Amino acid sequence: MKIVILGSGNVGTHLQAALKDADHEILQVWHRDEKLVAGADVYVICVKDDAISSVAEQVRRSGVLEGDGKHVPAVVHTAGSVPMGNLSGVLYPMQSFTKNRKVNFREIPIFIEASDEHSMKVIKALASSISDIVKEADSTTRKKLHLAAVFASNLSNHCYRLAERLVEREGLDFKLFGPLIMETAAKACSMSPKDAQTGPMRRGDATVIKNQMAMIDDHLTREIYRLFSESIKRDY
Repeated sequence: MKIVILGSGNVGTHLQAALKDADHEILQVWHRDEKLVAGADVYVICVKDDAISSVAEQVRRSGVLEGDGKHVPAVVHTAGSVPMGNLSGVLYPMQSFTKNRKVNFREIPIFIEASDEHSMKVIKALASSISDIVKEADSTTRKKLHLAAVFASNLSNHCYRLAERLVEREGLDFKLFGPLIMETAAKACSMSPKDAQTGPMRRGDATVIKNQMAMIDDHLTREIYRLFSESIKRDY
């Protein structure tokens, strides 16, 4: 297919590479204030969530969607938490992307939604060309998936950052936690995270929990620890 990617952030950069590897033709990687190229099969909006509607409006105003009367291009966005709206559909790759980190797109789940049968056929074909895991999910389901992804990725990563702060003060290298993090993630992928939970909070070791809270100088970090302790206790 002929593709135009609107945006060159983390998602757009990785998507462009994956589509090229799948032998699609990238007609343009569009940036604001540029003239949009006509003739694409799919226009993929890869911008911040709050900019999707304004970029979609620019696409509509550009005239590139008029097509030839027989072929009308599809316009999709890649966001997890934004409704489809009046676009052709959504192509949401559920992954944490960083520009200089290579990922295997074939292993990334892609959740798709479409406004009509023809758009679904196009979007599914595009998604399937770069990923082995393609599933349909409406806007409501996708929002919940994105929320769960925030917990599984973004908040987990922030916990790593909190741990990094603690050991930095002692002059220790956070990379020492690599084996622990890898084993924790591996267990979460092979069994229920509930069954994989270990540590003083899982054991209900009140003395250790009390002593560890006393070691935390930062009020906000201490409150995060307390809330995690309460949440884990509730699970068991």
